[in-house]
Amino acid sequence: MTGPRSWIFELALGARMSVAGGRSGILRLALIAIGVGLGVAVLLGAATVPAAMSASNVRTGARAIDNQAEVPRGDDTMLTAHLGSPYRGQSIDGELLQPEGSRPPLPPGVSRIPGPGEMVVSPALARLLAQPDAALLRERWDAEVIGTIGDEGLSGPAELFLYLGTNTLSPDTAVRIREFGPPGAVAEPETVPIFVLLTLVGMVVLLIPVMVFMASAVRFGDQARDRRLAALRLVGADAAMTRRIAAGETLTGAVLGLLIGALLWAGGIVLANRYGTGGLSFYLSDMRPVPLLVAVIVIVVPAVAVTVTLSAMRRVVVEPLGVTRMSVTIRRRLWWRLILPVIGVVLLWPLYQGIDESSSGYEIQVVVGMAFLLIGIALLLPWLVEATVRRLGGGSPAWELAVRRLQSDSGTAIRAVSGIAVSVAGVIAMQGIVTGVESLYDGDGDAGPVRYGTVVMPMTELPDRDWATALAATPGVREHRVMRIVQAGDQARLRIADCDVLQQLSPEIGACRDGDVFALGGATAGKRYALGEAGVAWTAPPATRVVTGTTDEPASGETLLVTPAAFAGAAVAPDSTSFYTALDGNDPDALERLRNTAARLDPQAYLYSYDRSSVRDALAGMRDALLAGTAALLVLIGASMVVNVVEQLRERRKVLAVLAAFGTRRRTLGASVLYQVAIPVLLGMALAVTVGTALASLLMVAVEAPVTVDWFGIGATSGIAALVVLGTTAAGLPVLWRLTAAGNLRSE
Repeated sequence: MTGPRSWIFELALGARMSVAGGRSGILRLALIAIGVGLGVAVLLGAATVPAAMSASNVRTGARAIDNQAEVPRGDDTMLTAHLGSPYRGQSIDGELLQPEGSRPPLPPGVSRIPGPGEMVVSPALARLLAQPDAALLRERWDAEVIGTIGDEGLSGPAELFLYLGTNTLSPDTAVRIREFGPPGAVAEPETVPIFVLLTLVGMVVLLIPVMVFMASAVRFGDQARDRRLAALRLVGADAAMTRRIAAGETLTGAVLGLLIGALLWAGGIVLANRYGTGGLSFYLSDMRPVPLLVAVIVIVVPAVAVTVTLSAMRRVVVEPLGVTRMSVTIRRRLWWRLILPVIGVVLLWPLYQGIDESSSGYEIQVVVGMAFLLIGIALLLPWLVEATVRRLGGGSPAWELAVRRLQSDSGTAIRAVSGIAVSVAGVIAMQGIVTGVESLYDGDGDAGPVRYGTVVMPMTELPDRDWATALAATPGVREHRVMRIVQAGDQARLRIADCDVLQQLSPEIGACRDGDVFALGGATAGKRYALGEAGVAWTAPPATRVVTGTTDEPASGETLLVTPAAFAGAAVAPDSTSFYTALDGNDPDALERLRNTAARLDPQAYLYSYDRSSVRDALAGMRDALLAGTAALLVLIGASMVVNVVEQLRERRKVLAVLAAFGTRRRTLGASVLYQVAIPVLLGMALAVTVGTALASLLMVAVEAPVTVDWFGIGATSGIAALVVLGTTAAGLPVLWRLTAAGNLRSE
């Protein structure tokens, strides 16, 4: 039988052999399937994200407000204003609605416009309001919930969103609309370059190690497979048949991996639907992978698995009486292994000048550059191990045994270590940039201790005495100070406040008394300014001192920090007023009560906090999640290393039995196994730490964060990798003791 029918038969025979190889065969098949399945789940997840984000953006685009359109008042118009009010670390957004006629537009998902004292909320916000410990949130707007927003009006099931009815808006403080979501509008999420870069780095760090591990997974247990193929040669199979049978074995694992990956992906989207929060929550109907990408995954993953298997067999000659591996040592060449890393460095090097926010291609540049650089680690490691062990020699018998083994065949040990090295390098890069970004969001910054940690910025005009009375009556507010801002043309502004507040804006002010003036951002003493719409003249006094502002409140253009006495003679109304408040640090609800006060007086009021703890907590959570994912991947890689170590020991059982018979101690043999695993791992870790730290430094420079070394992250990741190595060695020792028994000296 020849031709396609025979090929199908041989592939089917390989599939049958994959499940009929006893416990070792089943274990090999399981590891291949799990390794491929993990990669498939990640690929399906990546194929799902575009569709989910697109569906979410279409819904948020349908409720979008066109702030630029000039709409005349009519019976079908409405005044709207944005409303944002975080609650205990959760972001709550919404819109204030005030109809101007009898036919106002309806937001998507809403059946009736709420009137003053009424609101329509998302189901997630309704559940939050109903919680027993949410009394402070229920007090915030003092409005009756008259309905919930339908799915078509929300970005996802966990979004906290509301529409609040009001009668306090005016054309000066709100936007007039005739419809929600202009035709064809799709809301583009507001992006911050730092967090875009974090997301891209995280995707690459999770994806590339999994891909490397998936490529290594299809070669688990290939020594045992080659011995089974030798038996087939004995009964008449030729070399081409054995390769197709081997492809059938691998294909079985790849197909099972597709099924496992689909199950993992399905479980993942169920968990994402249930536990997603805010903008990271999606409806199940959103999470449908792009069909074309699914077809590519289904075709390419098995094809790559088979290609890797056939490529590996080029260096193996399967004969009827055994397996011969190429014994002529061919030194690995370095030049072609440097191609991908060099391309990666070339792509990433422009980031040294910072991220160009006006460029739309830097995202692809970062992804491709990082991917090439991390894949380059997997390519460089075999050459590094070979070049190192070639120069090693001399030492204890255990060391000699390990070195000689690696000199004769280091490929098996390196395959699993490549996944560890790529994972560690990626995690170090990710942890490094997270640490750098955390320093940008350090609450203290360079301003020293912050006395007034929260700033209330009203959006509507209310007498200062109303705010002062309300703030003084708010539990948890210890004191407050007023800052008035006066515009001096388009490029300059005056900030008028007490010395206590001004000292918070610049660490260089030092001693201060009422009547002092300080300049920053290019402002100078003696310069004349035209204030307000009337252009009232005001001159910076000769005693004005030049200072530097803080990074927490960067100056935009020329800024003058003015104490009240220095401005007393200028009859100019302020353009805006802010209230700097000091909260009771022992009252955990002080900030929420302040938000309630602000919402009661002005629902549009904006609160700015110097305390960036929520951002730092999110970054720390991201780092911890990445570390946990890496630990799980390293454990899986460790399981594959156990299989590799056991198979190497079984292949050398006669040699080990002879060594034991001649008096070699078990401790020596065990140490040699440890060295065989530890040497590639140590070299891989050195390469990973070097590349990962350099990559982290480059990314920190790109986001203008201070270059720091996250020794804790490096130590934790390296420690996990070391534990994997020790665990691998410990798991292989019982097999080593059995293989050194005298019975293994028998030969047929």
